[in-house]
Amino acid sequence: MALNHVAIVRLSALGDVTLLLPVVRTLQAARPHVRITWIIGRPAYELLEGLEGVEFVVIDKRRTLSSYRTLYKKLRGRRFDALLALQASARANLIYPLIRSPVKLGFDRTRARDAQWLFTNARIRFAREHLLDSFFAFLEYFGITERVLRWDLPLGAADRAWALSQLSARAGPLLAINPCASKRERDWPPERFIEVIREARRRWNVHVVLTGGASLHERALGARIAQAFPDVVTDLVGRTGAKQLAAVLERADCLLAPDTGPVHIAAAMGTPVVGMYAVAPATLSGPYRYQHLAVDRYEQAVRQMLGRDPQTVDWRTRVHRGQPMTLIEPADVLTKLTEVFGSR
Repeated sequence: MALNHVAIVRLSALGDVTLLLPVVRTLQAARPHVRITWIIGRPAYELLEGLEGVEFVVIDKRRTLSSYRTLYKKLRGRRFDALLALQASARANLIYPLIRSPVKLGFDRTRARDAQWLFTNARIRFAREHLLDSFFAFLEYFGITERVLRWDLPLGAADRAWALSQLSARAGPLLAINPCASKRERDWPPERFIEVIREARRRWNVHVVLTGGASLHERALGARIAQAFPDVVTDLVGRTGAKQLAAVLERADCLLAPDTGPVHIAAAMGTPVVGMYAVAPATLSGPYRYQHLAVDRYEQAVRQMLGRDPQTVDWRTRVHRGQPMTLIEPADVLTKLTEVFGSR
């Protein structure tokens, strides 16, 4: 099938749109003349603005009705060869009828949340796989199987200069820590971060940079960690734009974080990631190139907190009961950090 003009819908979040970049690179490599129109949310666009070979149509979810009207006007009269419906959500489902395409390809019934199948006319096959592998399945539907694992986030010189200005005074290897996830159940206790930093200082003389969003919770947790090490922690929580965050993570020697978007941004920049997982498995949403560094206690959490067999639970099962992240001990994290810093 000819793919001359393809529409992509993936509105958010930062980690997911970062994961999607190799799929865009693969499509461009397989179909060099393809035109790609990506419908995207405003925060995600701030990270990807300037991406070569992609037309972005930005929708602002804060002004939902007016955004849909604007989107309708922009798409009216346009026709695509295929729509890749890469987001299964009620908000995204309302966009699909606005796009004229003979093929509207969505997720399989298991992963098509909010009845996405009602708004598409074709589906990928189901598999228990990483999110990026499910994204690649959209291209496999069209016979494109040779993958290009390349990210090339579009950062500017100003973003990198800003990161350098914040970190130039550090000494020793740089450990980035993003303490919070978008959902608090995925956060790790702050006292355990403090214990890890104390031991990492002793073993490798690391300097620490903290990253995160601007919420009161994230700022407070970052400040608590920073106050324990006033001379060796640079607190950038709530102080970075999307591209500045990527530039900071590019300069780090390692990122330590729970299941959150910056793990994928760091991995895209080639920075090793020690990810911590218990609510959901790392095999589903961990940093794609650094899954060997993940501390994954999902199966243990399913057994202990849900009383179920992790080998037979439904693919969609998440551990929302209890405190699954407390199953991860500082010693588990230090073992993985040793794989990164141990030879220093």
